[in-house]
Parts: sequence; C-alpha cells; structure tokens
Amino acid sequence: MTLPNAITLARLLAVPATVWLVVRGWYDAALWLFLLAGLSDAVDGWLARRLGQVSRLGSLLDPVADKALLVSVFISLGVRDLLPAWLVILVVFRDALIVSGWLLGQILMPSAQPIRPHWTSKLNTCVQLLFAAGVLAMLAWQFRVPALDDVAYAIVAATTVVSGGVYVTVWMRSMMRLEPGGEAP
Repeated sequence: MTLPNAITLARLLAVPATVWLVVRGWYDAALWLFLLAGLSDAVDGWLARRLGQVSRLGSLLDPVADKALLVSVFISLGVRDLLPAWLVILVVFRDALIVSGWLLGQILMPSAQPIRPHWTSKLNTCVQLLFAAGVLAMLAWQFRVPALDDVAYAIVAATTVVSGGVYVTVWMRSMMRLEPGGEAP
C-alpha cells in the first residue's frame, strides 16, 4: 500500500471516531480530528502526485473518504439538532444520488470513461468542509453568529443543488447515448 493510500485509509477510519465525538458532545476533539482529516485530504493528493503514486485505488478511496467524513458529520450534527433537518437531507440526498448514478453507470456502461469531478463539486466539497468546520468550531468554542446562519445554510444548499444538478445532467447525457437513437458518443 502506498503512503498516500494509507493516509486516505486513515481519514476513512477517522470517520467513526469523529461521529462518536460529535454524538458525545466533545466538539473540541471532534473539531481537531475533523480538521486533521481535512488536512490529510490535501496531503494525500499532493504526495500521490509528488511521489508518482497516483493509483486507481486512491482515486476511488479518496472521494469515498471525503464523502463519508462530510456526510457523517452532517448526519451527526443533524441527529443532535444542531443543523436543520432539511439541510442534512439535502446533503445526504445529493451524495446518495451521485453514488447511485455511479453504480448504475458501472452496471450499464462498464467500459465508459469515469465521470470526472466538476468544479462545482469541488466548490461544494470545499463549502461543506468549511461549513462543518465552522459549526464544530462554534460548538467547541461556544460562540454563535446567528446572522450568518441563513447565509451559510443558503450557500451550502445552493452549491449542493447546483453540483448535484451538474452530475445528473452529465449522467443523463451519458444514458441518452445508450438509448436507440440517442446522441452519438
């Protein structure tokens, strides 16, 4: 196993610990573990490129670890009533939709080129990471900026909807190619 993949695997293994810390209300520790996991995302990608260790396993494991961490933290915060349910449902639904589309694509078009992450998805991941870190920081350090709640919720929701819409559009175009009389590849 390469060093970048080991770091990614460690990030994935940090997910249950982070969830446990949030559920227990130990927000300080949850914040630091979440930040460390987020930093590991940048480090593993940089190392993979720098050391020439980019791998198929890493390209699959990295987004799984990212989404597992984010979705789990959103769900944990939602369960504790620290985030509105509609926002948690939106974030989880988008990721479930993308994973379902990817799985269906693997079944229907196993030889197709993988869908590359769109810039809207990267922006959404960044926004969700910053948002989750901000919520954990407010909980850990016991401060709140109520005026930012609606703005932050709107930004997370907008980037989630737009990036999910981009994936659905790309997926639908790919599926049309399978239909008789569909677009030419």
